Amino acid sequence: MKSSSSEIPEELAKAVEFHGHLCPGVVIGYLAATVAMERLGAKRSEDEELVAIVENDSCAVDAVQALTGCTLGKGNLFLRNYGKMVFTLALRPSGQSVRLCLKPTTQATDRPVPEDPDKLRQEKIQYMLSRPPSEFFSIRQEIIGLPEKAQIRRSAICDICGESVMETKTRTVSGVVACIPCARNAQMQNPE
Repeated sequence: MKSSSSEIPEELAKAVEFHGHLCPGVVIGYLAATVAMERLGAKRSEDEELVAIVENDSCAVDAVQALTGCTLGKGNLFLRNYGKMVFTLALRPSGQSVRLCLKPTTQATDRPVPEDPDKLRQEKIQYMLSRPPSEFFSIRQEIIGLPEKAQIRRSAICDICGESVMETKTRTVSGVVACIPCARNAQMQNPE
């Protein structure tokens, strides 16, 4: 489903462009990032000053990345895939954070459900955008311990496949240095 950027907020349009289409998941991530950044007084992360910890791998995470600037490559986006619509944003070095958990219902349940899935998606999107964003989340502010900053690690060569691997991600199996997939395969072929 496409939507012109004139119909939606500018920041949501950026998330849609990054994700590829407008859907309820992107709106949820947009709302979560907007609320958390506002409560933290945070700006889009240039480096690792803002950290995002997401507990799902849904469309919402793309919106969180687009709005916050937190990415896997920068080392300030952490995926803890528990299958929960939970988003935590935190500031370094203080650990001041906002944790948002999507409430079980994100749309009024007394409204008739249309048979057309596209129409239902559009209604969900319009409903979420018409309400105060904080209405959809349980919100908790606290100080948390943060994962350490991203570090550049030395590389090693896997003795089994010959591919380069981060030294801290190697395993020693039967006296050889192996990447994790090769170590797992070796253990499966030679269980002790």
